Amino acid sequence: MKNITKNNLLSLTSRAIKRLHDINRDSSSNHVAVKLGVKNGGCAGMAYTMDYVEDIGENDEVIKVDDITLAVDPKAILFLLGTEMDYEESTLNSGFIFNNPNQTDACGCGESVTLVEAEIPVELADKLTTSQ
Repeated sequence: MKNITKNNLLSLTSRAIKRLHDINRDSSSNHVAVKLGVKNGGCAGMAYTMDYVEDIGENDEVIKVDDITLAVDPKAILFLLGTEMDYEESTLNSGFIFNNPNQTDACGCGESVTLVEAEIPVELADKLTTSQ
């Protein structure tokens, strides 16, 4: 199973790519991207977010795979760095799974996680300092 990666930020498994293709095909919204982020909430402190967006933010990190466009909220980049996005289906559940090396804990129900900011890799550090 080959993963697609951009700047070591996020990789997508073939199952995640297939599901995103299905979502785009079946969607009636006029979205240009699926935006990934994190928000405060839940018993463990943070939760992953996925939303359709009609505009990509100026500072969003954009990942394109085939006809899929993902926009990553700039406030979430250090929390998502190195994450593998997968999709799983079981008898009782289905959904995107984030295998995140920055996750230190999760609540029992799986709705929220504890995340720490990643250290910025050297290849990204130059990009972040020159863009400020």
